Amino acid sequence: MTETTMNLRGLKCPLPTLRVKKKLSSLKPGDLIVAECTDPLAAIDIPNLLRQTGDTLEGKTDTDGVQTFRIRKK
Repeated sequence: MTETTMNLRGLKCPLPTLRVKKKLSSLKPGDLIVAECTDPLAAIDIPNLLRQTGDTLEGKTDTDGVQTFRIRKK
């Protein structure tokens, strides 16, 4: 299993979600993405994406305006 960190800071909706979706399609089951976003809408868009794909949101933190999502590929 691999862990990939994605710096999506400064990108506006829908780019963070689209890039996470593209990355998920290239991963193997069990791999992890750590996505760092500054777009406030990512808090809505990324969980909605994961409901569609069936992948798992293992955690979300918000520190100094940076939202960090830990996403596990199903």
